[in-house]
Amino acid sequence: MGTKRFFNVVEAHAGEPMRVITGGVPNIPGNTVYEQMLYLREHDNQVKNLMLREPRGYPPLCCNLIVPAKNEKAAAGYIIMEQTEYPLMSGGNTISVATVLLETGMIPLEEPITEFLLEAPAGLIPIKAECKNGKVTGITFTNVPAFPAYLDKEIDVPSIGKVTVDIAWGGAWFVIADPNQFEGLKLEPSHGGNIARISALLVKAAQEQCPVRHPDYPDIPITLAQFSEPSDSPGADYRNAVTVLSGEVDFDRPETWTGALDRSPCGTGTCAKMATLYARGKLGLNEEFVNEGILGLKFKGNLLKEVKVGEYTAVVPTITGQAWIYGYSNYVLDSTDPFTEGFTVGDIWS
Repeated sequence: MGTKRFFNVVEAHAGEPMRVITGGVPNIPGNTVYEQMLYLREHDNQVKNLMLREPRGYPPLCCNLIVPAKNEKAAAGYIIMEQTEYPLMSGGNTISVATVLLETGMIPLEEPITEFLLEAPAGLIPIKAECKNGKVTGITFTNVPAFPAYLDKEIDVPSIGKVTVDIAWGGAWFVIADPNQFEGLKLEPSHGGNIARISALLVKAAQEQCPVRHPDYPDIPITLAQFSEPSDSPGADYRNAVTVLSGEVDFDRPETWTGALDRSPCGTGTCAKMATLYARGKLGLNEEFVNEGILGLKFKGNLLKEVKVGEYTAVVPTITGQAWIYGYSNYVLDSTDPFTEGFTVGDIWS
């Protein structure tokens, strides 16, 4: 066929589109999935770029690479890829990966419950899948401990002014803000452009003004913004909008003040939010917390126990959600294709 690369892919979504690569990537060196992720980032970034950039991808898309688990306790491993980073953990991606593994038969599906471990770059992730009539109707995973680094921190955001934020870890670092600080801003799809613009500025300002250092992953910066407010929808406690940047933000170049909204309620973002509520005494252990995304989909959260992560008081959260398979694809890189890393154009990419 004259191809340089060939990928087998399952297309899935939990609101957010979350592509799952099931074949086409050879053995990746590393004794853990975390080490494999580091190797991929340094030596084969082409996989991420081809899958997420045009013509095969677009800004909101995430991707996951299924790999054999390095930990003998796990049924499979997965490496998470987003536009500007390789996250250690992602809730929606975990839900999608578990669903794909079960519904394609890569892991045997047992009704009514299938339980197993997955190995993420962040480590072992327990999975409990609710299954009926051959389908996965819900995935509950136990996440890494979540904790706040700053509460009610005032930052100065160029072109906006003073903004009060929380900075919290939920598997990634989030800058979290109440949208009511911004006149006329609503957490609705029609406000997506403005949400992304303000979010990009918040992330950049927080990176410069709020130093963070995870005890186990000291080099990971703040990369995500989350607007969060109480929900008026039946059955939901809070409503959020998380933005994933599509490139480097430059305060002097307004065209870079952009990103893509997470179409799901964001599992790691929900964990970070729950950690801030727990720290304020507004959410207890074993109290259900329902977070609604910008499309109206909901993730259920729960805090199992309190733990210490270095100097931080943290909580161990679970998230429950659902994903759906919507396609099966084969992607290739033609031997004569000039765009060997895909491409981006400034009309939709920062």
